[in-house]
Amino acid sequence: MPMRPLHHSALLFFLFLFIPPVQADDLDEFIRQQLRKRNIPGLSLAIIQDGKIVKAKAYGFTDKSGTTPLTTATLFQAGSISKSVAAMGALHLVEAGHLSLDEDVNTKLRSWKVPNNEFTRDKKVTLRGLLSHTTGLTVHGFPGYEAGSPLPTLVQILDGTPPANTAPVRVNFEPGTQWRYSGGGYTVMQLLMEDVTGRPFPAFMQEAVLEPLGMTGSTYAQPLPADKAAITATGHLRDRQLVNGRWHIYPEMAAAGLWTTPTDLARFAISIQNSFAGKPVGVITQQMTQQMLTDQKNNDGLGVFLEGEGASMRFGHNGRDEGFDALMTAGVESGQGAVIMINANDNSRMLSRIQDAIAKEYHWAGYADPAPAKPTAIRINPSELLAFEGRYELFNNQMITFVAGKDRLVTLSDGFPDEEFVPETPTQFVSTDRNVQVTFIPGEKGEMREVIWKNGRGERKAPRIGPLLHTLKPGADPDPARTRQIETALKAISQGGTTLEKTSGITPGARKDFAGGTRELTGLKSLTYIHAENTTGRGIERHQSPVDQVIAYKLQTGTGQRYAIVHLTPDGQVTDYDVVDK
Repeated sequence: MPMRPLHHSALLFFLFLFIPPVQADDLDEFIRQQLRKRNIPGLSLAIIQDGKIVKAKAYGFTDKSGTTPLTTATLFQAGSISKSVAAMGALHLVEAGHLSLDEDVNTKLRSWKVPNNEFTRDKKVTLRGLLSHTTGLTVHGFPGYEAGSPLPTLVQILDGTPPANTAPVRVNFEPGTQWRYSGGGYTVMQLLMEDVTGRPFPAFMQEAVLEPLGMTGSTYAQPLPADKAAITATGHLRDRQLVNGRWHIYPEMAAAGLWTTPTDLARFAISIQNSFAGKPVGVITQQMTQQMLTDQKNNDGLGVFLEGEGASMRFGHNGRDEGFDALMTAGVESGQGAVIMINANDNSRMLSRIQDAIAKEYHWAGYADPAPAKPTAIRINPSELLAFEGRYELFNNQMITFVAGKDRLVTLSDGFPDEEFVPETPTQFVSTDRNVQVTFIPGEKGEMREVIWKNGRGERKAPRIGPLLHTLKPGADPDPARTRQIETALKAISQGGTTLEKTSGITPGARKDFAGGTRELTGLKSLTYIHAENTTGRGIERHQSPVDQVIAYKLQTGTGQRYAIVHLTPDGQVTDYDVVDK
């Protein structure tokens, strides 16, 4: 973002990025270059200046076939930005006297109750806590449901019963004591809003929020009615394959179910700016808007995330659904902002790069400019760059991959080029985009042991995970029984649910986080051993368990051949995997 996630928290370190200054005539071409670089079919955006939409434009196509161009009316899934819009509906009900921010939600819930346990003995789940992710409720996000598959009711989702594909939503720490992102909490809020209004959530939101704000193209209807389905983009996964059925269906509407356009979301952001300024044109009052934009915990307001302070404060949210990513950010007082939506899942910094380019072009108030001094590159033998290639663990559950370019190193994200680093010394490289420096530390035998990542906020060590797999040839498997056990574990992770629960050799953290299954491993046919790396003592942790060894395989699935990196604990349990292209 700069705003808080999304969905997988792995994206949080890609903040405050530098993009070279972009002239107005160059902004469109810069965006097109980014789409080509990342192989993304299409993007739509809206830019806010002086409290008005000054630019709305679509680039590319509704899908990778390149047949149908996007327009500014093309609908995208908003992912977790759905929460921000839903929050305004809930706050509207507070001002109408139907809900209270601080009462026990079980007081008004009729069709289901938050199960009480030892964590709710003294403190209860409240609407304020639901909106600010401080209730202790579980379930981070939702994978959605393929078109044509059975759809669960809200109660089935909240209890984790079939055909729901996620775990039960339950309180597992005392409300108010911690912050933890919970799409499950917003699903409780959705049911609460339906119970107090007696109306389906999409109908209430259409009347109370979307129509009053002029968000005429938007809807929470799941599945989509035919007239809306005819003007949608098609979702693409991180490998740029099409989402089966073009998109997923999200009965968890408040958490992830909004279909919209950047223009409509810009209208939503402008309504918050206007209401904060005291202009009586919004859905909620100035006083309630001030509460919405007040930090409850961890820079989280009521439905939006906050950054900065005073006249430079911004609010916003990121979003991800299956095949769609989105970003919304706006100044509270500046009358500036942007909404960017793409029809792909992309784990690079592309959306943030485009946001930075917009901020520089439109001179956003108080926007940080972490521009580095122009790097002074030295010449380095291309063959020497090969020593730095490999994967390094930058954060828990998050790798960074370096490959050698002609005269520099390039990072890969989702298998596509991302950031470039030029050499300042034989072991030290600096980003061409932003103020980031990396220094490679060799081991006793000259092999790279770790990289030190340094930016304006400090530095951290990223231990090496292993080499690029396409450079290795499969060898004799030293432990075929272990490979069979890992294959069984990966198949269970792919399926999730009861199969995962019943399969041994998987850590508790992996069981919890992969309860809904995973598409990447669907149709797993075989594993072919390639390489093992002992990572003892490197401080690598995946899904709350230490990683002692990393095993690399060729991975054969129904969709083709890739590579799998499997992370094992000291006692040999599978605690994570990564599917990679190189």
